[in-house]
Amino acid sequence: MRKYAILLFIPLLSLVFKSYAQFEVETKTIVYKEINGAKLEMDIYRPKVLMSKMPAIVFFFGGGWVKGSPKQFELQARYLASRGIIAVCPDYRVKSRNNTTPFESVKDARSAMRYLKENAETLNIDPKRIVASGGSAGGHLAASTALLDKINEETDNPDISPSPMALVLFNPVVDTGKKGYGQAKVEGHEFEISPVHHIMAGTPPTLIMHGKRDTVVSYENVSRFKNTMKQMGNKCKLVGYKNQGHGFYSFSKSPKYFLKTLSQAEYFLDELGLLQGESWLKKYVKSVEKPLP
Repeated sequence: MRKYAILLFIPLLSLVFKSYAQFEVETKTIVYKEINGAKLEMDIYRPKVLMSKMPAIVFFFGGGWVKGSPKQFELQARYLASRGIIAVCPDYRVKSRNNTTPFESVKDARSAMRYLKENAETLNIDPKRIVASGGSAGGHLAASTALLDKINEETDNPDISPSPMALVLFNPVVDTGKKGYGQAKVEGHEFEISPVHHIMAGTPPTLIMHGKRDTVVSYENVSRFKNTMKQMGNKCKLVGYKNQGHGFYSFSKSPKYFLKTLSQAEYFLDELGLLQGESWLKKYVKSVEKPLP
């Protein structure tokens, strides 16, 4: 039933775009990396009317580094592209398809960011205004582009930093140690791949949206991430949602919280000066939740 709801929502979204959107959206798919026989693609959602040096946001899907699809954030990507930001949804290696570990997933995420920066002129992207985003394990990958500097593909250009200008994280995995998620998948290397243990001064400003009843990634994890960010002098906004569990931001789970979290992300991106035109989400979401100080 949820699958059919999503299929019905996409054409409805298109109709709303025609009435309210600042930009009409087009899509294209390109290969950004080839490794060990795998061709990794990224779906790009962008305004049909392109300008030079446009901002971009990159969405990494969740699935425990085991499974998942770049289509997970298609609705968010289409909406934000309608407001003048190029939205990118990359594929990356996962255990079910490539028999890989979270380390390969991290390498691919960092490769994707480097690809966008290296090809920024061709893609009409401003390399200094790229935001990394994602949910669950995808949130971990987004954070890894800013924090896990020692995990890189040997074929990547080390002179290009994969670090984004900001992070937008949906119930992200931020701790892979005993208090977090995924320890068994990286046993013996937990802290090498744990974002909360690599926070430093200068980490990009971050928005985290998290369900307070998340039993997969504890709310304590993201609260500790926020506190550590603050201690290091970084900006971090944490929005907690009462009675919500893991993946609550997905349209397939709750259209209500899909709109709420998308509106929160939109507000954050507007604060950064990355969007154009007016929000039509305001017709459906009266106000965004106040982040924790």
